[in-house]
Amino acid sequence: MKILAIEKEIEGIQEKQFEPYLKDEAKRVWELVQSGVIREIYFTKDDNCAVIILECHSEAEAGSILNTLPLVKEKLICFNIKPLIPYDGFARLFK
Repeated sequence: MKILAIEKEIEGIQEKQFEPYLKDEAKRVWELVQSGVIREIYFTKDDNCAVIILECHSEAEAGSILNTLPLVKEKLICFNIKPLIPYDGFARLFK
């Protein structure tokens, strides 16, 4: 199942609070990319928030995996998690 995870910054967190964890964050993301769990990862242009496509069995599994990220563990960020389903709109063309 494909899962969309959109970072949600936590109010009151200063940018300098992220610094001690950024290398470990990148390392963990790399591990998840290499294992096939993270399929795509981006930042939004306007506010530099992470947008991640994960391949998981469930929304709960995606949440558990995201909780292994150092910035999430340190409660500096959190994610809105949305399961994705295939687009079925093309079927309208053939009715």
